[in-house]
Amino acid sequence: MWACPHWKGTVYSAASTRKDWLGEYSALFSTVEVNSTFYAIPAVETVRRWAESVQPGFAFCLKFPKAITHDKGLRDTDIETMAFLHLLDELEKHGCRGPAFLQLPPQFSGRDWPALEAYLRSLPGAFSYAVEARHGDWFLRGPVEQRLDGLLAELGMDRCLFDSRALFSAPASDAAEEESQRRKPRSPFRRTVTAREPMVRLVGRNDMVATRPWIEEWAAIVSGWIGEGLRPIVFTHAPDDRFAPDLAMAFHERLRTLRPELPPLRGEGSSGPAPASPPARKPVQRTLF
Repeated sequence: MWACPHWKGTVYSAASTRKDWLGEYSALFSTVEVNSTFYAIPAVETVRRWAESVQPGFAFCLKFPKAITHDKGLRDTDIETMAFLHLLDELEKHGCRGPAFLQLPPQFSGRDWPALEAYLRSLPGAFSYAVEARHGDWFLRGPVEQRLDGLLAELGMDRCLFDSRALFSAPASDAAEEESQRRKPRSPFRRTVTAREPMVRLVGRNDMVATRPWIEEWAAIVSGWIGEGLRPIVFTHAPDDRFAPDLAMAFHERLRTLRPELPPLRGEGSSGPAPASPPARKPVQRTLF
């Protein structure tokens, strides 16, 4: 997300308005997990405006609509899928398409394998994808999980790795953490790599110190992936959205101690965010974040 008014004065300049935020966000970070597409498929014109607002090298990772994943369970979704693919195509034209993120519903189990396999095989290979499983069947380290990982590897799709261990490491310390513990799943920890852009979604706590052990652990893992020639994508989440950028910055700082060749976050060392109106875009290879 980028529409967080609490980030004014930190991620965003104090004088910024909502229309400036995406451009200023892209001056610091170079990817975003777009959760709004889960709830509704926006107009292509809207996505075009997003693409024209960001810095060169930025990438949008759009979440598949729940109309496809949760409402229809990946069945009979030709109309919705085509509309979503049009959005990916628009981002591709502007050189800012990241992997599309498909989150399976909690009740989508190993018994739904035929629907999952058919749907993933139907997706065009021109785009990249990451798949997050939530039902316990996909975490049994047996045939069901092996079949999922094997299919993703065959299709060149990444397994999205959701880690909420930090969130559940202690009782909630405030109302935001209590609500997050109620809503977020406690999926088993995995570091499985099935393609070239492993995607990590790390859910921390509002207290940076309490989240530090998981930042340290994932920084070491991601550093190893980089050493293997992979291009990881890491998203940090906090129960209170105002703390999510702090987690991202702390993770990047720790990663750079292991990989000093990595560049600083965009805008580090400057007097503030870059202007909201970036130069004309052209397709550029994405950076790590």
